[in-house]
Parts: sequence; structure tokens; C-alpha cells
Amino acid sequence: MKEQVLKQSQVFWKGLERADSAAMRSVCDDKCIFVHIGGNCDLDKEMEAFEQKVFQPTKITLHGQEARLFGDVAIVISDVDYGLLLGGQPTTHHFTTTEVFQKQGDEWKLIQFTFTALVH
Repeated sequence: MKEQVLKQSQVFWKGLERADSAAMRSVCDDKCIFVHIGGNCDLDKEMEAFEQKVFQPTKITLHGQEARLFGDVAIVISDVDYGLLLGGQPTTHHFTTTEVFQKQGDEWKLIQFTFTALVH
């Protein structure tokens, strides 16, 4: 089961790197919540930011992922370098993300996604 959750996570990350909102939505529950450094938003608002090029990913490097299962809930911790254009300027941020998935029928759906900036 951990492999299924990690596969869903990787589908989301690949969609995020391409700013492919359809791919990202395919992994998410309609009520998914995203928590960023500056606030939080629902799925529609998050996808709108990609569609309107507020977030323009350039390169995402996953350094590692770990999944833990708790019944019908799974938590994936990802260590990632997230490269993107912000205001036309290239930036790279090192994050740990916490991805919470819920088993819904035969699928794992992302219900909450949190970016935590790592400071060296």
C-alpha cells in the first residue's frame, strides 16, 4: 500500500513540475487544502495559481520520500528542492512537504498538502 501512496504522490509532483492542473487534480480530493508559507487555500485556488502562471515551476528535485500508513490515512514526507519563477525571477527553495492522503474506495486521494521551508 505504501507503494500506491508514493505513486500518487509522484503523479502529483510530476504534474506540479509541468504546472499541469489536470494531472494534479486527478490525485486530489475536491476538498484538498494547501498550506504555504504565506497562507492556505483550497484546491481551486491552488490550481488557479498554476493556470494563471503565478507559480511557474522550472525544476523539482525530490531527494527522498517516506510514507507512513495509519489505517485509511497515509502521510508522505518529501524532501524537495523546488525551482520556480516568482515575478519572473528564478528561485529555488528547499522544502519538506507533508502530504496527507486518504483511502477512498480503491484510490488514495490527497486531502492536505503543506510546504515547510527548511532553513540551513
